[in-house]
Amino acid sequence: MDFLGIIYSLLAFIVAIGVLVTIHEFGHFWVARKMGVKVLRFSVGFGKPLWIRQSAPGQTEYVIASIPFGGYVKMLDEREGDVAPQELDLAFNRKSVWRRFAIVAAGPIFNFLFAILAYYLMFVVGVGGIKPVIGEIANPSPAYTAGIKQQDLILSVNGIETRSWEKARFTMLEEAVDAQQIALQVQGKDLQIREKVIDIRGLELLQKDQIDLMRDLGMSSWRPEIPPIIAEVLPDGAAQQADMRQEDRILQLDGIPIVSARQWVQLIRDNPEKPMSLKVLRNGAEVDLMLTPRSRSEAGETYGYIGVKNRIEIPESVRLEMAVIERYGPIDGIVEALDKTWRMTWLTLRVLGKLVTGEASVRNLSGPITIAQYAGITARIGLEPFLGFLAIISISLGVLNLLPVPMLDGGHLFYYLVEIFKGSPVSEQTEIIGQKIGIVLLFCLMSIAIYNDLLRLVG
Repeated sequence: MDFLGIIYSLLAFIVAIGVLVTIHEFGHFWVARKMGVKVLRFSVGFGKPLWIRQSAPGQTEYVIASIPFGGYVKMLDEREGDVAPQELDLAFNRKSVWRRFAIVAAGPIFNFLFAILAYYLMFVVGVGGIKPVIGEIANPSPAYTAGIKQQDLILSVNGIETRSWEKARFTMLEEAVDAQQIALQVQGKDLQIREKVIDIRGLELLQKDQIDLMRDLGMSSWRPEIPPIIAEVLPDGAAQQADMRQEDRILQLDGIPIVSARQWVQLIRDNPEKPMSLKVLRNGAEVDLMLTPRSRSEAGETYGYIGVKNRIEIPESVRLEMAVIERYGPIDGIVEALDKTWRMTWLTLRVLGKLVTGEASVRNLSGPITIAQYAGITARIGLEPFLGFLAIISISLGVLNLLPVPMLDGGHLFYYLVEIFKGSPVSEQTEIIGQKIGIVLLFCLMSIAIYNDLLRLVG
């Protein structure tokens, strides 16, 4: 990633975290006010305040702080300082356990509400995508064994309708977490509808470094053939050294006729450090060149690289035929948004459960670096993908904060449940021990996630 890309990803990450933290803390703030608790400070970020606003003396301070990776709501509480006698009824610790429970639970709940709102806006405006038409099938593979054919259209996965590739991929992943097979309803080129069952036993999807379900199943999305035309020759690369130029159309490589950009890219990748004859069409005339792809390694794979960008020209007729828009009315949009949020929440919980039991690899955990990369990627594509990204991260924050881990909202909620059944609050000694355990657990979790991020960066 270039320097500008890093800056863009960092800014997108700060915006994402700022939005989600503000929503989470606003949940605590809003419910605290409704429950009669005085809020002393609402801060977005930690550290030195950059901006402070207070409507009147004794009222809530609204703060934007210098470290944008978090936030907090500070409430009036006798455990954290002296409270004036006339304000004792406004202290958090003086409220009933049910009111404290509601205030603490509000943060994660607002994260889920935000996800529902984000998905609702996406579904009402319309989510763009492409039809789930299957491309190349690897042989051997589970998809090949199941009898799935190239250009089959996926109509449903385990009975769930799939209008787009995004819906098909997510549904297959969701169903594959606990199942031993996936049932696809497909429509072939002959327009006949068939049921195909893919056996996924032995794939161990969650034990891999990175989950790539489509690759493991042995299938990909269908792509139209794109002419092999050079859009840009990058400086100091093998292509520039071979005198390749913008607008060159590739005709032959080592005597092999080239009919598509995909074929051209694959041949280059398969032949690192191999001198090859190249024939291109330039300004109406055929030109012979010699090209030697340079070697590049990534994630343990060595491949050829020449330093060009290919022109992506998809015929308008194909674009219109393949495009789909998943759009719902105002009422149906609510139903779909609720369903999507619930399914993402349940999937997150199931994967977390498998991490705890060892059925899923901790190498799948992602930290702030990976999240920042995805924030930058989705922000570049457009508002719709960025909203979807925010919804997913908001759900993850909601789920994580509800886990019964001290230091998190879920830890406090667990203490309140104990208090409800016990009839009295847990001891201060217990809370101190719990905080220490929570700090260690969170530090270990974050260390693993950042370590995974760094491994992905260095390949």
